Amino acid sequence: MTATTTTPTPIFPPTLVSPKTHTSLPTGYTCRPLQSSDYNHGHLDVLRDLVQVGNISEEQWKTQFETLRKCNGTYFVLVIVDSAEEEGRIVATGTLVVERKFLFGLGTQGHLEDIAVAADQQGKKLGASMIQALDLIAEQLGCYKTILNCSPETEGFYEKCGYKKSGSEMHHYYNAVAEEYEI
Repeated sequence: MTATTTTPTPIFPPTLVSPKTHTSLPTGYTCRPLQSSDYNHGHLDVLRDLVQVGNISEEQWKTQFETLRKCNGTYFVLVIVDSAEEEGRIVATGTLVVERKFLFGLGTQGHLEDIAVAADQQGKKLGASMIQALDLIAEQLGCYKTILNCSPETEGFYEKCGYKKSGSEMHHYYNAVAEEYEI
């Protein structure tokens, strides 16, 4: 009897990842949508280099993955994979959340979230490649603009990626742990 292997399910169609994205990556790295098998490829490890994540089981992760995937056209989670690593370790991730609005002629606005690069991979311009890839997806989807929140320490990086400072961010926390970590 032969074992059956299931093909991982992407969170959104891979055709939305521009070929231009791959040309900006160092040799041996690829960019693709988050897949249903990525719990075991280091997705949460990369996020832990950004902020407190918590203890999340594989079952919990897969449930969240499916919840986001079923929100067709809303969540676009990208990962950059180091193909030289066994089974391809995720070394960067980022999310585009698409918001449909009544403003701007029923416009669509993108929000960049959870941009993270593994600590041992920083300095390879993977963050800039991730921003570019998410921006290209937002443009393809017809977003009239993309916004993000960042710390004062990372403003310069985002300015180099073409973003301009606008306004200020406000928080109203409902969870003490989230407030403690400023998530």
